[in-house]
Amino acid sequence: MKKLFYVFGTLLAISCGSTQLVETKTTSASGPEGVKGSVVAASSEVKTVASTEKAFTNAERVGDIMKYLASDDLKGRDSGSEGIEMAATYIENYFKSYQVKPYFDSYRDTLTNFKETAYNVVGVVEGNDLTLKNEYILIGAHYDHIGTIAPEDGDYIANGANDNASGTTTVMELARYFGTKKNNKRSLIFALFSAEEKGLLGSEHLAKKLKEQNLNLYSMLNFEMTGVPLQGKEYFVYITGYDNSNLAAICNNYAKENLVGFLPTAKEYNLFQRSDNYPFHKEFGVPSHTYCTFDFTNFNHYHKVGDEIDLMDFDHMATLVNKLLPVLEGIANAPTQEVKINSK
Repeated sequence: MKKLFYVFGTLLAISCGSTQLVETKTTSASGPEGVKGSVVAASSEVKTVASTEKAFTNAERVGDIMKYLASDDLKGRDSGSEGIEMAATYIENYFKSYQVKPYFDSYRDTLTNFKETAYNVVGVVEGNDLTLKNEYILIGAHYDHIGTIAPEDGDYIANGANDNASGTTTVMELARYFGTKKNNKRSLIFALFSAEEKGLLGSEHLAKKLKEQNLNLYSMLNFEMTGVPLQGKEYFVYITGYDNSNLAAICNNYAKENLVGFLPTAKEYNLFQRSDNYPFHKEFGVPSHTYCTFDFTNFNHYHKVGDEIDLMDFDHMATLVNKLLPVLEGIANAPTQEVKINSK
């Protein structure tokens, strides 16, 4: 999350909340088309999910993706680096394996506002309704991080597991579901942004580009730092800009539980403007929010070498995906646009 902690010195002194490390089976299997890292074959999946009783994903699948994206091999995924190139290829092949088509001529959307060669990875699952498919929901997360930094105890790689391999993994699993099920009436764009850490540049570039192309955008749903669970909350995840729309109520209705809540700290520090939802809010004026489970008390390794996968709770991450699927199905398939900007 872009520059969150420059104003949070005292908050960062709070020790990290308890997280559960879920062990996953180690695998040497390559991803699709030789990409390093485990990608489970499409033929081995898909369970229908109408609720969390029939889980679509699990800790092992999530862990396999995370172990690659946050590995030392990717050297912290700095924008324009060899490491983020590896991550982009991995995501592209993941999309291709699960029938998520390129949105543009290729999956790569080259940034025009960043001096290095960098690109968003953008896929689409077209809606299956002749009318509603012309309305788009964009589901995104940034996949870059800050690369290598001053060493601590000999470690100089800021792996960015929570920030934001976790959000990237969430989007990849949501894309896998809809890419294989094809049960969405509205079209879904899945976008992984580069150069978020440079000032939201990837999402800013894509928002302006899609606006120039007159995309009929219904809403933008972003995922940021979802790797560890909230502690002591009555909800599972919060959204930034909670009061800006009725998204939380719509989500909770489809989830049939208090899934999405309000975090006062998020409003106090205006996190709504600090993630990749914000450029879409500015360009399109549509409901644009970030889902997050980081609350300034449950993780204290932001932009540090300690942001490693051994602190991530893969079970929590899989549960979030499974809980969100009926929500996204509901929003994508409702006969009218239920999510609306709140009047001031």
